[in-house]
Amino acid sequence: MKVMILAAGVGERMRPLTDHTPKPLLQVGGEPLIAHHLRRLAQAGFSELVINVSHLAQQIIDYCNDGSRWGLTINYSPEPEPLETAGGILNALPLLGDKPFLVVNGDVWIDYPFEQLRNFTPPDPESAHLVMVGNPPQHPEGDFVLDEQGWVRERPAGTTGLTYAGVGVYTPAFFAGMEPGKMALRPLLDAAIARGCLSGEYYPGHWEDVGTPERLAALDAVLRL
Repeated sequence: MKVMILAAGVGERMRPLTDHTPKPLLQVGGEPLIAHHLRRLAQAGFSELVINVSHLAQQIIDYCNDGSRWGLTINYSPEPEPLETAGGILNALPLLGDKPFLVVNGDVWIDYPFEQLRNFTPPDPESAHLVMVGNPPQHPEGDFVLDEQGWVRERPAGTTGLTYAGVGVYTPAFFAGMEPGKMALRPLLDAAIARGCLSGEYYPGHWEDVGTPERLAALDAVLRL
């Protein structure tokens, strides 16, 4: 299974840190955020990665290079301007092939055992599988509900669900019919929920959305203990 790391965003909420450094290269625990992903993905048995790049793209390319220092092979999917999540994945599909692939947000930190997904096949040829986590303080209601059968459902208004961790397995057909260009992922997830074919799992481990300088500093302090 190939992996795509999403690393094209500008990181508006992380400014001024991201004015001169792309968010995946910000340091936590003594190394860039993206390095944690690369090391753990290699340890989990993955070998072929695609990284989309846009904002300060050359810095990411220079740091990650061909991936050989982690035992990986890395290809890059450049975006003249950030295409958001779904748009970026669609743009990278020629590099990802025709089989299910793992997507990992470059601006999260998670200790999920990635090897559990290495041979995972979504339940439907046009579906996806999401890793869900508990809700962080900045997102207390969550995104979706996960039922007892492992299907992701719409979260009813006024209720509390779970938060999408930014880790999931997708099929190329999940993006069928999309027009090239900028597009968020959420409309595609909502459509899959309506079709009843979006599966998920709850992960109770350590996860952080590293979205602000304050959260970055807090995670850095924890990882340095």
